Amino acid sequence: MKAILIRHTSVDVPKGVCYGQTDVPLAPSFPTEALRVKESLKQYRFDKVYCSPMSRCMELARFCGYADAVKDDRLKEMNFGEWEMKAYDDIRDPRLQEWFDDYINVAPTGGESVSDQKERLESFLSEKKERHPDFVIGIFTHGGILINALVAYGNMSYKDVYDSIPPYGSIIEIEV
Repeated sequence: MKAILIRHTSVDVPKGVCYGQTDVPLAPSFPTEALRVKESLKQYRFDKVYCSPMSRCMELARFCGYADAVKDDRLKEMNFGEWEMKAYDDIRDPRLQEWFDDYINVAPTGGESVSDQKERLESFLSEKKERHPDFVIGIFTHGGILINALVAYGNMSYKDVYDSIPPYGSIIEIEV
């Protein structure tokens, strides 16, 4: 199965804020960014399209002609728990340094770790591959999901991916 993962466009949130699973608005640049994504997607023919239930992903899916994309919670961004909508500089949680030291395995207070999110993604993709091994699927989702897809299926390390995080509006292909 081939999966084409599409990261939502820029959000209207200050840089350095943990917005994770908070349903935040898209940036005013949405029409321009979304048009670029839509044009790039013309090269693909999807057998099925899925989407994170967050509005920033659903709006992009709609704009690109996939209003009927199937929503799945496993495609959400990482849950930052008590840190949601706080700037990293404003977080006073004593666990923050522990998380910075091992963000792959340590969860923000009340949230989930990067490896927890990776498990969600792998569960979703395994289920889809089992049902439709020859499908090409489109997935409108988040940066954290793209990062985990590149690690799980793209033979990349977290260090490599975090050194060049796929930007807003990115499209990546993986073979599952």
